[in-house]
Amino acid sequence: MADPRPRPSVPGRGWFIAFEGGEGCGKSTQARRLSDELGAVLTREPGGTEVGARLRAILLDPETTGLGPRAEALLMAADRAQHVREVVEPALAAGRHVVTDRFAGSSIAYQGHGRGLDPGEVRRLSEWACDGTWPDLVVLLDLAPGVAAGRIGSRPDRFEEEGAEFHARVAAGFRAQADAEPERWVVVDASGSVAEVAVAVHAAVAERLQLAT
Repeated sequence: MADPRPRPSVPGRGWFIAFEGGEGCGKSTQARRLSDELGAVLTREPGGTEVGARLRAILLDPETTGLGPRAEALLMAADRAQHVREVVEPALAAGRHVVTDRFAGSSIAYQGHGRGLDPGEVRRLSEWACDGTWPDLVVLLDLAPGVAAGRIGSRPDRFEEEGAEFHARVAAGFRAQADAEPERWVVVDASGSVAEVAVAVHAAVAERLQLAT
């Protein structure tokens, strides 16, 4: 199956921007700042819908034990399918920009590279779940896992509490996607201050999408 490509600008349709990256890289903060600048719909995965919130509780709860990689990938795909149907597509079709904190890139990095599933199969699962809706731009906030570990709070979730080797594989998975799709992905150094990273994100969005923020 051919990789999905950025859609051409459709008159009246909003832009879809996803933030990706490992734990502690500042995605949520930067997604919120950008959505405020654009007047965009801000959402997240998992948990961008009522159904998704229930799935998020299962997926992130440290007390969820014994969940296999394939089951985890399927739960993420279920969240994505509902998210696109209920939030993303209606907003884009109505002309609203959408900014999401995580999308399919995270499944490929976490369940594919991190959990050891075939990244291509995880990607195809996500393609099916999102029914052709793919981000126009993916902003990867790149931060070394060792640095990111220092930003995680005292009550880590199920993914945050994974070991260094897991997070190294996840980071490599994100970089592999960015290298494979430079026309869709832009890499931003997330080691600076919140304001410095926001300036870099602003510049990337303005350049890639010709979108004034």
